[in-house]
Amino acid sequence: MAGQAQILPGTLDLLILKAVSLGPLCGYGILLRIEQISHGALLIEQGALYPALYRLVRQGLLKTNWGTSDNHRRARFYELIAAGLPRSPRNRRSYETLRLASLPCFHSLPSLSV
Repeated sequence: MAGQAQILPGTLDLLILKAVSLGPLCGYGILLRIEQISHGALLIEQGALYPALYRLVRQGLLKTNWGTSDNHRRARFYELIAAGLPRSPRNRRSYETLRLASLPCFHSLPSLSV
């Protein structure tokens, strides 16, 4: 789909932490929140989301609880815990530094004729 960006490795964890920083969400809710905060520019596939969620739970950054989703189904909800709070701003600063340092590199790319 035009206008959508691909997620670079390492940024999905930060997006997930940002999505759940406003409150607990089920997996589908996280997908929708990322789509919403990126104004539709980022669409995460479930095949990428759930391994990242499990990794963040194993790292002790998220906790899970069972609950009922908006469509009245049993769903696992993911919630940011205290250990994830300091990591989120640190990752954000690191990502922002990388993004700003990379900008000149992309502006200096030669035009490609297709």
